[in-house]
Amino acid sequence: MRPTHVLFVGASGSVGRYAVREGVARGYRVRALVRDASRECFGPNVEICEGDLKNVDDMRRALDGIDGIVFTMGANGGPTLNEDVDYGAVKNALDALDGRRARIALMTAIGLAADMDTEYNRATQAHDWKRRSERLVRASGNEYTIVRPGWFDMEGADEHHLRFRQDQRHVPTGPADGSVARRQIAQTLVAALGCEEADRKTFNLVDELGQPQSDAEIAPMFAALEADPRDAPFDGYDDPDNFPLHAQPKRVREELAYVETMAHATATMTHARC
Repeated sequence: MRPTHVLFVGASGSVGRYAVREGVARGYRVRALVRDASRECFGPNVEICEGDLKNVDDMRRALDGIDGIVFTMGANGGPTLNEDVDYGAVKNALDALDGRRARIALMTAIGLAADMDTEYNRATQAHDWKRRSERLVRASGNEYTIVRPGWFDMEGADEHHLRFRQDQRHVPTGPADGSVARRQIAQTLVAALGCEEADRKTFNLVDELGQPQSDAEIAPMFAALEADPRDAPFDGYDDPDNFPLHAQPKRVREELAYVETMAHATATMTHARC
């Protein structure tokens, strides 16, 4: 399903701004969710929606008439803020959709699944909450693409050739293990919206030596990726089994079960109409 009217969540962030511009350039009707409309100027072709991604009612209003969502938000805080933003924005959006379908492109982080038992993640739970947000998307029954980018804007001057990697058991230690330009993260996320071959794909995104690819070259790259498995616990292709469902907080297990139930109900209704 190629969407027509796309909501950008995290639109005012360093990747989100590029994504909004990319959405306009690709001919989408673009709506940007921002906390303070008076501080934002995206140009005449972008509809501004003022609201808080942590508020489900604001998210419901932002999603009115929307059939595509690009998530680029990132808290970079402690456990509570990471839950509220990285996970909460996805949860609230899916709650607000109430079973209605939308094409989703979600940005998380490189090495997410392998990098669970590190000092950084133990202190911030950043990867825990991002991984939980990914599971919600996979359980929702929506078409989706999940992009795990490397370190932002730390690539070399001649490194603009994108590479999609599914080496999810490798623990990255720094930019040498993978970096990518913010602009190219945004391009990949928005390109995925209109690409059937990108559906149900999760991958690390990095730059390597060479020139950027054209759109015609990107589609085969999506097609070459392995699709995510359809069964529980709703992890990505090749994600290690190091984050068991039974060990998750009760509210997280309940929210995942609710999203899965809504997906099944929607699928049943759609099949009955056919």
